[in-house]
Amino acid sequence: MAEQKRDLYQEVTDKIINALEEGVVPWVQPWDDKTAAVASGFPVNALSDRPYRGTNTFVLWAEQAIRGYSTSRWLTFKQAKEAGGHVRKGEKGTLATFFKRIPVQKKDRAGNPVYDEEGNPETKIVPFIRGFTLFNLDQVEGLDERYWHPGTVSQELDSIEAADAIVVASGADIVFQGTQAAYTPKLDRIQMPPPESFGTSEGFYATLLHELAHWTGHSDRLARPSVIRPASFGSEDYAFEELVAELSCAYLCAEIGMQGDLRHEGYIASWLKALRDDKTFIFRTSSQAKDAAAYLSSSVEGLNEWSTESEERAAA
Repeated sequence: MAEQKRDLYQEVTDKIINALEEGVVPWVQPWDDKTAAVASGFPVNALSDRPYRGTNTFVLWAEQAIRGYSTSRWLTFKQAKEAGGHVRKGEKGTLATFFKRIPVQKKDRAGNPVYDEEGNPETKIVPFIRGFTLFNLDQVEGLDERYWHPGTVSQELDSIEAADAIVVASGADIVFQGTQAAYTPKLDRIQMPPPESFGTSEGFYATLLHELAHWTGHSDRLARPSVIRPASFGSEDYAFEELVAELSCAYLCAEIGMQGDLRHEGYIASWLKALRDDKTFIFRTSSQAKDAAAYLSSSVEGLNEWSTESEERAAA
């Protein structure tokens, strides 16, 4: 009997659902003294020190928190062997995915290539996903000590300075008034409570980065449909946009090494419903969140480039 094809979308979605049901929010990185392993806050490949991106970030954060791993450094079975070590017998790996959108030429029903009026090939975007297995260094024996420690990390700004630099570089219209934080697309304006009303600077900047993520979706910027056509509270589109903002904030906080209070409590039920209804939900939101974070960080010197190169190498 032929082996049944794996549904990687569903497997990753199930991991996120299970983590949420266990009380672990996968995009809240494990920052206590035991598990904070790298300055950037991202899970990284132990050979290259390159961070994992997209849904892999959240899956690996969740696995680290649930299993109590002491490090956020990971290797494939093959990489562990190449580095002179070996995965301990009986250890279970963690599913990671390489996800990419690939342009391909359109074809008609007869299978013939489709061209536009000027004779240029018409293309469509096809999602491509491939799975691979990672092992935390806590599951590996015989590795040289150097693989346990991050390489040199260039951090020109401390966390608060970097967060402020992102805000300033955005050029967003921000008013400080009232008691609620919100972005209003019609006015293209962010409203924030005064900084002194927050318990910590990290809490203030995490909230502001969340609202800036919404701001990136304006029609003059990334033109995200969930911002251009705001949905009603509790709907799937509303949950989608809130998760995009939440994940974008998580990406940025990890990028600059800042622990912020993310605003997830009121949306867990909506996210769980959306995840159960649509196995591509977490992939679509994380992709949009990565674009939003990249938009905000691209003008700030010293922040890392956003790419999937590390996943591509690890999946090879």
